[in-house]
Amino acid sequence: MTYAHDVHAPRCAVASLRRGDQMVGTAAPASGFFLLEQPGGWGRQALTSSRLDPDVGRALSARAIALGLRALLIRRPGRHAAPPRRRWALVSSRPGRERTWWGEVGADEDLLALPLDGSAGAPSDDPFFLVCTHGRHDTCCAVEGRPVAAALDRVRPGAVWECSHVGGDRFAANVLAMPHGLYYGRVGAGDVDELVTAHESGEVVPRLLRGSTTTAPAAQAAIAHAREVLGERRLDALTPAGTIHLGDGRWQVRLRRSPRNLIATVQATAGPEKGLLTCHATNPAHPPVYEVIDLVEVG
Repeated sequence: MTYAHDVHAPRCAVASLRRGDQMVGTAAPASGFFLLEQPGGWGRQALTSSRLDPDVGRALSARAIALGLRALLIRRPGRHAAPPRRRWALVSSRPGRERTWWGEVGADEDLLALPLDGSAGAPSDDPFFLVCTHGRHDTCCAVEGRPVAAALDRVRPGAVWECSHVGGDRFAANVLAMPHGLYYGRVGAGDVDELVTAHESGEVVPRLLRGSTTTAPAAQAAIAHAREVLGERRLDALTPAGTIHLGDGRWQVRLRRSPRNLIATVQATAGPEKGLLTCHATNPAHPPVYEVIDLVEVG
């Protein structure tokens, strides 16, 4: 077994694929996102180590976290000159209330007075895509993400952004389908057409889906299992209606589905093989595994 101090250790995405790490249940939790266009390089902590004023970045991150949002920097794929005004977006990913508000900002300090409640910006229901290419945070994100961002941009020019760290580096390339906040992992350039067509048609690509940002990990696993059993690809066909922790890593998840709801029992355990879960990690860990051990229809 090799680790980060070993120059021969494989990148985390390569090692994760070899181990067969489970992707289901790994979407980072948030009710939505705040996105800020920031061209140029990003340091490891993007909001405080880029061309953005670090004090503004810290304040913006704190405001977003307090509202249950995840703040990300975005930029167009490829190399571009910095625009005189940068775009921002507030994204609600709550089921049934998915929407994006787009606006522009000039000076960094103007961000401090920007309302994050949907009262500013132009509302839009149009789908768009984020691809994590944050190489300073993890090499795999840049190596795997940039070709996918370029491929997506060729298919849907203007609807694609590179973004800072979204979590799950070992699943690069990571793509977020917006405004629903769907996390896709291990996406290759050859998957782009399928992913775009599915999302714009109100469907998902189950084999690449990590989960939804508005859904708890156990519920993400329950939905993925139900999709496989039922052959269900519709994006909104299965909605979490409550999750109860039963103890000992076991969860009961209720799912809304027409004509009858479902109840899943999910067991969370540690994966059998330790590994470095990011390229910068120094201590190996067991990746999480979620297994649905029971799925029944209820009235």
